Amino acid sequence: MRLLLLICVLAAGSAAANAPDTSKRPVSRPTTGALPLNLESSGAISAPERSPEAMAATVRGDVPRVSLRPQERTRAVRRVIRKHQKLRAKGAICGDPDIQGEVVGRVTSGVIGCGVTQAVRVRSVSDVTLSQRAVMDCGTAQALKSWINDAAKPALSKKGGGLKGLRVAAHYACRTRNNKKGARISEHGKGRAIDISGFQLRDGSMITVLTGWTARDYGQALRDMHRGACGPFGTVLGPNADSHHRDHFHFDTARYRSGSYCR
Repeated sequence: MRLLLLICVLAAGSAAANAPDTSKRPVSRPTTGALPLNLESSGAISAPERSPEAMAATVRGDVPRVSLRPQERTRAVRRVIRKHQKLRAKGAICGDPDIQGEVVGRVTSGVIGCGVTQAVRVRSVSDVTLSQRAVMDCGTAQALKSWINDAAKPALSKKGGGLKGLRVAAHYACRTRNNKKGARISEHGKGRAIDISGFQLRDGSMITVLTGWTARDYGQALRDMHRGACGPFGTVLGPNADSHHRDHFHFDTARYRSGSYCR
């Protein structure tokens, strides 16, 4: 009996000697944000660099009170935003706040083929002002917006502070193509065209199609804008098309089976 008791005592002592120094039970994480000292010192995990103030806070046991939630806008800021939104919504046409103007409605003419079913008068598009309020349909206004945002503004972004305004040479007018007698009705007569002859920059300077097309400073920008209109518009004509368009770009939304016609 004594021999059996002695064997049990020796076995218990051997198990205690071979037991690991640390417990496998999880250790609670420190609330200060510091890494466990054994991990930092061993190099298994490198502790991020901390400022003296952060290290002092760690020693004191302070928990930083930094909220990741964005700060709420003040009442004054919210009032300004609402006012701006109301002003834009008040002048919005075609269901788009970026297109500002007024609704005209049906435009009729005594000439067969002329007229616009639902016309609008556009004064600005994407904060780019038109030199004269242009009458067109909403499809043309939307195409103009796409071209301004995707082609005109990028092409002139490094010129004179960027694009501020468009010089409109022509918009709705009941006439034939190139004003030729007996020719077909122009897209201008259907409210689906706009002619642009110049580009006003924010520094006050003006780039014209007539002089800028061959100019070293602006020629490439004008060509980029001309090329960028192919797609949003069905017809794009410029100085290389013919003598009628040497001083302006003609854009219209007529569609062809073969795609956009650009010259």
